[in-house]
Amino acid sequence: MADSPNLSRRDLLRGKFRAGEPTAPQQTPAPDPQPSARIGRRFALPIHRPPGAVPEAAFLSGCTRCNKCIEVCPVGAIVHAPERFREAAGTPMIDPYSAACVMCTDTPCIAACEPSVLQAQRPKKMGVAWVQHMACLAYTGSFCTVCSERCPVEGAIEVKLGKPRIREDICTGCGVCASVCPAPSNAIIVMPLADRP
Repeated sequence: MADSPNLSRRDLLRGKFRAGEPTAPQQTPAPDPQPSARIGRRFALPIHRPPGAVPEAAFLSGCTRCNKCIEVCPVGAIVHAPERFREAAGTPMIDPYSAACVMCTDTPCIAACEPSVLQAQRPKKMGVAWVQHMACLAYTGSFCTVCSERCPVEGAIEVKLGKPRIREDICTGCGVCASVCPAPSNAIIVMPLADRP
């Protein structure tokens, strides 16, 4: 530094170590091959749709926000998507931490859907749940099987040696396990499928 009195911090950060030396060549970033796809991913938020939902693009273009699925849900599990979901705001979604879907056998939400964005022949899988072992009472020395006892989907939660394990291949993401978890810090995380079936 002493032999380069004209060296500034800016020059140093640009790679110029002595006065008069050329700066390091600037690399031009490669163009994004699919800018529109990148922008779409940036704004796409996974949303917990009711059972039988069609793919998200078709859901957004077809849903009329008529509220009929919300009105007929016997447990109030279907609500309006809040503003943070951007273009999906106002469409039907499930917030499993407020009110879980109980997987009605007669699926009144699907029967009430006139635009057919909820369909009986579609998979009923909405998401997937998993157990946070550090928060689960059964994994931290207590006895608890509430989640497996209350789960409406047969075989979705197995209990081995007193500890629950969620079968991701069977779990529908209904959220009942999260809504009944008695742990001081909820031990169940339920996430909507990022790419619903």
